[in-house]
Amino acid sequence: MADAIPTVVVLQGDQTGQELLEEALRVLDPDVLRVPMRFEVFDLSLENRRATRNQVVHEAAARLRETGLGIKAATITPVDPDDVGSPNALLRDLINAQVILRTGRRIPSVPPIGGVYQPISVVRMAVEDAYNAKEWREGEGLDEVAYSTRRLSRRTCRVVAEFSFRLAKRTNAIVFGGPKFTVNPIYDGLFKEELDAAHERYPEVRYNPQLIDATFALLLESTGESLVIPALNRDGDTLSDLVMKLFGTIAGAESVILSFDDNFDVRTVLTEAPHGTAPSLQGKNIANPMAMILAAASLLRYFRSEKANEASRAIYESVMETVYEGIKTPDLGGSASTTEFTDEVIRRIRQKLDIWDSLGE
Repeated sequence: MADAIPTVVVLQGDQTGQELLEEALRVLDPDVLRVPMRFEVFDLSLENRRATRNQVVHEAAARLRETGLGIKAATITPVDPDDVGSPNALLRDLINAQVILRTGRRIPSVPPIGGVYQPISVVRMAVEDAYNAKEWREGEGLDEVAYSTRRLSRRTCRVVAEFSFRLAKRTNAIVFGGPKFTVNPIYDGLFKEELDAAHERYPEVRYNPQLIDATFALLLESTGESLVIPALNRDGDTLSDLVMKLFGTIAGAESVILSFDDNFDVRTVLTEAPHGTAPSLQGKNIANPMAMILAAASLLRYFRSEKANEASRAIYESVMETVYEGIKTPDLGGSASTTEFTDEVIRRIRQKLDIWDSLGE
């Protein structure tokens, strides 16, 4: 991120995921946004990952660590455990990602579930916990027993807690929820300790700790204030999908993967859509590009320039206004094609930037 002109690492993907990435790159065009940037492309399609035996993922991650900025298309994870596996898990490990941030927000003209209207951000651990746990089985027949050994470090807990409270302070939100520490006081209790300690460092941030099961239940009647929900890896995985659907669609928000330095400042950011490759929609030009376009908007926030922040705001507003005006893809009850939706977003971005420039803003 130290370059005079930011370099964005573009990670290509599979099927509809790649098609939607191309729509997002149309929006990120410097001629549209008036923000200079360079692009370096890496082909993370399943075919190329197999051909390179995942070497392309290692090369992309190395460049990500250098530039600090990346955007990724959805990719296929093969079922065969002897195949190339998930590039997502490998990338997170290689860039030392610690947080996955997903924010559900109200989409104009799309009724939310349970009357939820204010933004809800899930701050999920990107590593440790149930993922990559050591697993084994012993015994036979009905006496067979499965075991799992999870791992959780205080460092990861502190990063998630610190980021959650900083985010809540910046957005005037409540830090809400937490782990099931009453059942696992040693394991989950480590995370709870760090959340409580973060509240001591940020006493001005409102803090409403809840057990994870209560968090799920209370979300259905939470309507009044913005929430930031820190979560263990698997809890956050489940919770973030629920939060997206509360606001109408999993295609309505971006996913942000973050790594941090020793001062808990963002070092590397990789944005993507939270949905998969949607093979049934490939080539039909009807998939919703909202999440990928918002991933582009979110990435701009980490350019650390006023022009990039302005462009990010223009994208967010243009996406929401486009939906509000009834230009929606079929999943949201509309009839617009993928490209028609993006065309309208780009038209509105150009219009906004022209007006803001004329007003000296």
